[in-house]
Amino acid sequence: SRDRDGFVLGEGAWIFIVEERERARRRGAKIYAEILGYGATCDAHHRVRVDESGEEPARAMRLALEEAGLTPADVDYINLHGTSTVLNDRIETRAVKLAFGERAYRIPMSATKSLIGHPQGACGAAGLAAALLAVHEGFIHPTINLDVPDPECDLDYVPHRGRRAHVRVALINCLSFGSKNAALVVGRDEE
Repeated sequence: SRDRDGFVLGEGAWIFIVEERERARRRGAKIYAEILGYGATCDAHHRVRVDESGEEPARAMRLALEEAGLTPADVDYINLHGTSTVLNDRIETRAVKLAFGERAYRIPMSATKSLIGHPQGACGAAGLAAALLAVHEGFIHPTINLDVPDPECDLDYVPHRGRRAHVRVALINCLSFGSKNAALVVGRDEE
């Protein structure tokens, strides 16, 4: 929302069991998704702020897609870092546009922190949980409190109401203090 003024602290913990697909199948585990790719960058721009160009977070997303052997056209959902700070939201929007080009305008994306607050060190896990549910259950949670759109944040943030969608591949985006950026790509286990 154009009138946003920062995040609300949150708290949370998530537990994921990560194991080889064949082992999970042998034991009859419910597989929510498969980890397809990961990308990380750190430009040491500032101890708190992210560089306004958005290039390093975009590079992390491109690296994750490259490792997964995918293109922007393959991504059905993005879970944003989405801190509700004016600068970070604009930088993240810019980064998504750099990484995805015109495709960025057609990918639904939402900010989990709008629902639960900012769980600080656990925010990547919160984003992963939301992405796993999108892939496994076909539901993209909304970005709430997005009442007054910011003209510089002009993508599909799934405002106010969740959405049913066929999500085969999701990308989780994290931007952190110290200019550390990470992106994880997960996908439906289709074998």
